[in-house]
Amino acid sequence: MTHRHFPLTRTARGLMTVSALAALLVVTGCKKPEGADEAKTPPPLQLSVEDRLIMGESEHSSGPLITGAVQPERRADLRAEVSAVVQQVFKENGELVRKGDLLVRLDATAIRDSLTSAEEAARAANEAFQQSDRQWQRQKTLQAQGMISQQALEDAQNRRTAALSEKVAAEARLVSARQQVTRTEVRAPFDGVVSERQVSPGDTAQVGKALLKVIDPSSMRFEGYVSADRRAELKIGQAVDLRINGAASSQIEGRIRRIDVAADPVTRQVALLVDFVDPKQAAVSGLYGEGHVRTTTVAALMLGESDMQRDGDRAFAWIVQGGKLHRQPITLGDRDNRTGEFVVKSGLSVGSVVIRNPSRTLVEGTVVQQGAVKPAPAASAAPVAAKASAGG
Repeated sequence: MTHRHFPLTRTARGLMTVSALAALLVVTGCKKPEGADEAKTPPPLQLSVEDRLIMGESEHSSGPLITGAVQPERRADLRAEVSAVVQQVFKENGELVRKGDLLVRLDATAIRDSLTSAEEAARAANEAFQQSDRQWQRQKTLQAQGMISQQALEDAQNRRTAALSEKVAAEARLVSARQQVTRTEVRAPFDGVVSERQVSPGDTAQVGKALLKVIDPSSMRFEGYVSADRRAELKIGQAVDLRINGAASSQIEGRIRRIDVAADPVTRQVALLVDFVDPKQAAVSGLYGEGHVRTTTVAALMLGESDMQRDGDRAFAWIVQGGKLHRQPITLGDRDNRTGEFVVKSGLSVGSVVIRNPSRTLVEGTVVQQGAVKPAPAASAAPVAAKASAGG
């Protein structure tokens, strides 16, 4: 058989060239550059003790919400008892006072004039009574001797009785005038602090006008309110966890002293009185606060907001498992009102090692070297991923 060879056309030769080039590119692309795997492998993560949280059960408290303010039990609103001009104010806001200290002096000029008049009237009434009494004694003697009539004796006795009544009335007016003078000096009713000065020298003080307020800082308590539908859960002596705005301590413990039996007709809330376990923690009157009454306490796994990550409605925790990092989905429960931590319902167990303050740059499967590096004191609050990049 004779084989005949046909020459390739230009089109066919072009197709063969393109196919060969494509095959060469495929073979070249399949080859991995040296060191590519090492570049994608994250460096080992160095963890110190401060970077790890070993899960364990702790107390989770829950109960009704309580809102209110810090108020002193001993407080006095000092008001003017006489109408007079304010002469002097001896104390300013925040100054300590002792019982009996002079706080405000009112002008007593007009009142002293009235006192002088009352003293003179009392003296005259006393002399008139003494004179009528001596006359009645003489008439009594003469009538016994038969020298005057019974009618004359009765008239002398009536004059003596009238003089006695005038004397008693004059003495009462004198006592009142002296009291008015005393009321021009306003004194501290107990040891405490001036909380509000409401007058200045030169002001006209009418009867009932507010002058100063004095409180006793050692008698502070929390006056709060609870929803009426939670009233049945409350008992005298229950612990209350409070957060007072502006107080020195972020968490303050108290105990319920009194629970009102009637709800407020407008807010439908029940008033409570809470005594502070340590009164020095909240020694400023008027500070707003809120908290929760410890009606139930259970043991549960707790995790703080900073020790987890969220993706929408889902929550995750980075844990150490088999010597490597693992992004563990977790299910959260109620939040503890004292600590702000959440109850972990599932995903973690007692003994699980959780990464504190996890960074978004952590990589699943990263090898963990625990306790190899001791961080500086300031580094404990930083995300642990920063140490991974530095400790490779």
